Amino acid sequence: MSEGSIYTGLKVFAGRWSVELAQRMCAHMRVPLGNARTIAFPDGELIVKLDEDVRGRDCYVVISTGEPVNDNIMELLIFIDCLRRASAGRVTVALPYFGYGRQDRKDEGRVPITAKLVANLVTAAGADRVLAIDLHAAQIQGFFDLPVDHLSATPVFVDHFQQIKNQISNLCLVSPDVGNVKVAESMANLLGGELAIINKRRLSGSSVAMGHLIGSVEGKTVLMFDDMISTAGTVCEAAKLVKDKGAKDVIAAATHGLFVGSAVDKLLASPISKIIVTNTVPLQPRCDALKDRLVQLCVGPLLGEAIKRIHNNQSVSALFEKTAGVKR
Repeated sequence: MSEGSIYTGLKVFAGRWSVELAQRMCAHMRVPLGNARTIAFPDGELIVKLDEDVRGRDCYVVISTGEPVNDNIMELLIFIDCLRRASAGRVTVALPYFGYGRQDRKDEGRVPITAKLVANLVTAAGADRVLAIDLHAAQIQGFFDLPVDHLSATPVFVDHFQQIKNQISNLCLVSPDVGNVKVAESMANLLGGELAIINKRRLSGSSVAMGHLIGSVEGKTVLMFDDMISTAGTVCEAAKLVKDKGAKDVIAAATHGLFVGSAVDKLLASPISKIIVTNTVPLQPRCDALKDRLVQLCVGPLLGEAIKRIHNNQSVSALFEKTAGVKR
């Protein structure tokens, strides 16, 4: 489709590792992906070159700041600066995954709040607004001195589970930590399941200790839902606990599938039968070992619809219907 009345002046660009997702977003909107190149110099420096005019245009940059995190963040900042210097009318940053989101508070002395630092960098680079999916904590919205549209990927998961509901019986939603109880409860209401909660204590960045299980999972299909699977320590320990408590089957679902460190090995050794994530973060080759258990859902239409509404000054709130909300 050529630029029509509802898409006049709309341009969507993508970082090097977010092209596939951006293409799916553009396919939903029926607009072409913008022409731009990110070139890496031998010393690691980056330069972004736009191959089309953006003067006065409403521009969107899709960059998921996952692995390699620092490279993606730097590319994002350069992209924003490039668009600003090319006289873009408005620059919106689409962050399917926001790196450094776990460093959102001072939980001990002499540590930074890096999530706020990254938000400041995005603002200083010249962004006008931010579009994100399932930030690690809802408070991160306030770290940006810009309008933030914070979407939840739960409608994508709800659609998926409703399509396979005949394959799932006696469902129980389990929150692997107290901070995710609100989302798990809402998912239980949307999918028609029961609710249980696990009390988790983090020992380090890669290890956790599971406490007590509040609720019964005896003979149930357990669905654990979280915002991300990183080292997989939390979800694997939680899966062992619910299995020991009599769960019939264990399914893990998370918006962001990072699978870093020894996550793949942990998941292969766990009692989890299915791992369901979205494409906010590109899957790394190491995830091939999980192919028999791994399901990847697409958030392209969700993000594309949000961009369409932002561009046309329409309400984005309609996208929050049938959603389980976001992690506290």
